[in-house]
Amino acid sequence: MKYPELERLVDIIAVLRSENGCQWDREQTHKSLRPNMLEEAYEAVDAIDDGDIPNLREELGDVLLQVVLHSQIAKDNGEFDIEDVARELSDKLIHRHPHVFGDTKVNSTKDILDNWDKLKKEEKKDRKSVLDGITKSQSALMAAQKISKKAVKVGFEWDSVESLKECIKSEYKEFEEAVQSGDKEHMEDEMGDIFFAAVNLARWYKIDAEQALLRANKKFVKRFKKMEELAVKPLEDYSYEEYDKLWKQAKLELSKEN
Repeated sequence: MKYPELERLVDIIAVLRSENGCQWDREQTHKSLRPNMLEEAYEAVDAIDDGDIPNLREELGDVLLQVVLHSQIAKDNGEFDIEDVARELSDKLIHRHPHVFGDTKVNSTKDILDNWDKLKKEEKKDRKSVLDGITKSQSALMAAQKISKKAVKVGFEWDSVESLKECIKSEYKEFEEAVQSGDKEHMEDEMGDIFFAAVNLARWYKIDAEQALLRANKKFVKRFKKMEELAVKPLEDYSYEEYDKLWKQAKLELSKEN
């Protein structure tokens, strides 16, 4: 037995789902576990971002739990089991790596990715549009990046970064016009156009928009917490001018710490 702990895990989940197991585990469905799948994946990503390897090991275990539990639910329903999941994944990896498991020659990572896309397209023959297959449940920002990249692959691209920047300016002007009209739905549409154009600007410079926003969020939280430390009275009692001064002081203090 090459991976005894993996087999032990599968057996444990089977017991938990059995009549003599745990009532909570027996009651779970694919749908009821949906939030858990998302939460565990995000917690694993947090561990990666923090460089916390011991925590990453634990969080990957929680992600694996979701995979095995969903597979056991499917087995109980007579749909598939963990072996089917592993088999399909193994077959897919071998098929999409012909430069490793076959005779295909590649000269760069680009060749590998191009082959991957070509083989994936052959597998997904039911997809009619280049934009089919975009995951609906992922964050809007991540989806925007994928949509943009897929469109660019078939030539839908700005002719220069300057024209893209002009597009962003144009979208902002249209947003201001929507604000003047007081039409909230129109404002939302135009704000979405600004976001989508900004995602394309990030892509142009090979910046991951999701990571960029995560860093901005993290930076803001850090500065805001420093403001709370420096505050000499409740923050809600600060005027705009006092807030601005405190914000700049927090930035200065953090720069000294770094």
